[in-house]
Amino acid sequence: MTAARHLSLAVPLLAVLAATRLDRGRDARAAALLAFVAAALGIAALSEAARHTGWYAFAPVRGAYRGLPVDLWIGWAALWGPLPVLLRRILPLPLALGLLLWLDAVAMPALAPLVRLGPHWLVGEAVGLLAVALPAQLLGRWCADRHRLAARVLLQVGVFAALLLWFVPTLAFELGDGSWAGITGLSPSGLLLLGQVALLVATPALAAVREFAVRGGGTPYPWDPPRRLVTTGPYAYLANPMQAGAVALVLLTATVTRSAALVGAAVVAVACAAAVAGPHERHDLAGRYAREWWAYREEVRDWWPRRRPYASGPPAVLWLDDGCGPCAAVWRFLARRRPVGLTVASAATHDGVLWRAEYVGGDGHRERGVAAVARALEHVDLGWALVGWALRLPGVGWLAQLVSDAMIAPPHPAGTRGEGCPTRSNVSWTGPWPRSGSTASPGSRPAPSPPPPG
Repeated sequence: MTAARHLSLAVPLLAVLAATRLDRGRDARAAALLAFVAAALGIAALSEAARHTGWYAFAPVRGAYRGLPVDLWIGWAALWGPLPVLLRRILPLPLALGLLLWLDAVAMPALAPLVRLGPHWLVGEAVGLLAVALPAQLLGRWCADRHRLAARVLLQVGVFAALLLWFVPTLAFELGDGSWAGITGLSPSGLLLLGQVALLVATPALAAVREFAVRGGGTPYPWDPPRRLVTTGPYAYLANPMQAGAVALVLLTATVTRSAALVGAAVVAVACAAAVAGPHERHDLAGRYAREWWAYREEVRDWWPRRRPYASGPPAVLWLDDGCGPCAAVWRFLARRRPVGLTVASAATHDGVLWRAEYVGGDGHRERGVAAVARALEHVDLGWALVGWALRLPGVGWLAQLVSDAMIAPPHPAGTRGEGCPTRSNVSWTGPWPRSGSTASPGSRPAPSPPPPG
């Protein structure tokens, strides 16, 4: 049994080391590491499922995590994660999955008595390949070749969420105190409330992930970063919204589960961010963006958000139909709060015909409808920005737009002065006049500088 454990660790790791000589690219190696993390998390979850379904089990041994031998776990994750990613040039995905299935079908019986197979263990293997190996391969291959940005961002979010909300708490409970009973014992209404609080806490981090993708063209993974410096969205208020959101979620979990060990994990995460991630980020971004980065960091801090947003570069433009009652009300609302880095203009000055409100950032990023108004809220203050980020969450934005179209202001042509909203009468400006350069007043005809193409 000891020899089997040594071989199950040594052979996959040696194969990975050999494969790194075939692909020496930094992107490929970083993607292989991410695929390893994804596979390791998935195998741990698969082991939990196997214990309940009877697919397979492991003999009691020292050096195990929840019954899963750690050496076998690492070797298994190396086979399902980094090895096929590094060999992707010669191993197409279908062939790689087929070889993994064949290898497991041969190795699992050979590992007896370390591995105890149930009558339906092949079902567990098929589930593992589809639910663990396949996503790990897709994530690793797409990150290595920088393909399918939206899909790899979603997979990364899934991996980081599993790490943060499941694996780290479970590990803390195993090594310290606390348990999942603090959550599983809640009533349905308590679970719903906890879910809402967790979503609120996670909203800035989720908005930051989306900002990396849509404004920066990159992902949260440090070795798959945005191609442009991102200072909009949550980054206009806080320099590390993802790290802050992750720590806040861990502390929320620690509070509900009454785990001092999980509080310790949050403290360690903050220390690592300050001592390791922070210096690496400063060195990398200062080298790539120089003055722009330092000007941003002089105004925006880690861990403590600004009340009003940071703005640089050309202002964003929000086009609204000043002949539509709800749109004019939004205009007055924004003008009273003096948005930072935002010009509000009449739809009649737009060079096309608008059917909904439109937002165009200084970098050329566009949003329409409720999403445009949500973007404008990011220019007001932290409280209203949080509302805007919540409105743009997946599903929430779609529902908000559906309600707006049905009950508030249906899509209508607003590119010609005087047409207005067909279901609302024109309204006059009643709020304070905005300052020059921040917003324009309804009924005026400013010609805002067009944003740069993007």
